[in-house]
Amino acid sequence: MSSNRARAGYRCAECGWSSVKWVGRCGECQAWGTVEEAGAGRAVAAARTASLAPVSPARPIGQIDAEPARARSTGVGEFDRVLGGGLVPGGVVLMAGEPGIGKSTLALDVAARAARTGGSALYVSGEESAAQVRLRAERTGSVADRLLLAAETDLATVLGHLETTQPDLLVVDSVQTIASAEVDGAAGNVSQVREVAGALIRAAKMNGTAMILVGHVTKDGSVAGPRVLEHLVDVVVQFEGERHSRLRLVRAVKNRFGPTDEVGCFDLGDGGIVGLPDPSGLFVTSRDRAVPGTCVTVTLEGRRPLVTEVQALVTPTGAGSPRRTTSGLDSSRLAMVLAVLTRRAGLPQVIGQDCYASTVGGVRLVEPAADLALALAIAGAHLDQPLPQAMIAVGEVGLAGDLRPVAGLPRRLAEAARIGFTRAVVPAGSLTEGRPPEGMRVKEVSSLVEALQYLIGRSGDTPPPAPSDPTVVPLPRQ
Repeated sequence: MSSNRARAGYRCAECGWSSVKWVGRCGECQAWGTVEEAGAGRAVAAARTASLAPVSPARPIGQIDAEPARARSTGVGEFDRVLGGGLVPGGVVLMAGEPGIGKSTLALDVAARAARTGGSALYVSGEESAAQVRLRAERTGSVADRLLLAAETDLATVLGHLETTQPDLLVVDSVQTIASAEVDGAAGNVSQVREVAGALIRAAKMNGTAMILVGHVTKDGSVAGPRVLEHLVDVVVQFEGERHSRLRLVRAVKNRFGPTDEVGCFDLGDGGIVGLPDPSGLFVTSRDRAVPGTCVTVTLEGRRPLVTEVQALVTPTGAGSPRRTTSGLDSSRLAMVLAVLTRRAGLPQVIGQDCYASTVGGVRLVEPAADLALALAIAGAHLDQPLPQAMIAVGEVGLAGDLRPVAGLPRRLAEAARIGFTRAVVPAGSLTEGRPPEGMRVKEVSSLVEALQYLIGRSGDTPPPAPSDPTVVPLPRQ
């Protein structure tokens, strides 16, 4: 193996995998275009670096002044929530998302707010001309005197603008459109993105300038360019949302200055992008009567509870194999819930029928706490039985058909009670953290079968038993 490494003339810039000849795709990390020449016939030897006297001595951590690293509010409350308080001087934020989802609109709004609050901002556009950006700023109300605008695609020129203007905030839209004359290849390739990002990040750290890099994504939704780009920046935020919907969710997937489980909700319209501090009502459909195949749950996005409606439709299949279609839900969780309903809940016909499941408002449910709501929605659609109105269901469904408690139940129940829900079905043992909110009746069930018997009145062909808990008032059956 050592002789092979000695003959290796090409090396992957992402993972360090080496090869004797050039290949287009790395054999280790499977990345395309990352294999570069490392010096044919040259042995890979360990580098030896001599020690050097430090410029400033190491100090006790208690004597370090943390004030320069305090976050400054951007003026957009939902964006501050995701960032952990705001932008940090010298911090670099990578904002990624699909085309047209609102990245540039939000970045321009943040830059304008920074310019209006006594600071200065530089917006570098590599995709639009200065006149086009000005028109968008007029439409969204993002024109400010101290907001500087430059349309550049050359890295050296961008660094020159940064050195000349010394802004408090730099926005680069986008990092894949900037190219360096010192690096071969077109703008957007792996080498160019690595060089551009590295140079801009070094300049931001040196000058104490907060920076927002707008980035593209690939077809599978990951950040385009080398993986090292996500390691270099301090914060990575991802835009989510359906193209036909105005709702946009901004989620932090990496954050050195705050939590990584927070989500910001925005409304993208003709007048710009506006934060939604109370978005729960967007994910629930208002109806005068109960409809089979719907169930409401409460999901936690970070520390924020969101009341969300799950809808399901079960129909006889017209093909050889039944279809499974999801929107906003994990397809693997749907398959698991269908298997549990078939095997453990006495609904064997479900597994052989077409099943469509979705959420309302474009929100995506990823936590297992939505399993119970999904199972009840599917069962209600299959049996053509509506669930009681003003009711929520929260719980994780196990493979044995049991229900497992979920975290943060008091916050979930409080949010549901705040917007008018009066009933809840939760796993047994969930109320050990405290009493339910005033005016809400909570029923604890230990299994999916018990939940179906309590709400719909039967599970498959099993007759409904009498309520075993005399202290809980049964929900009215439809």
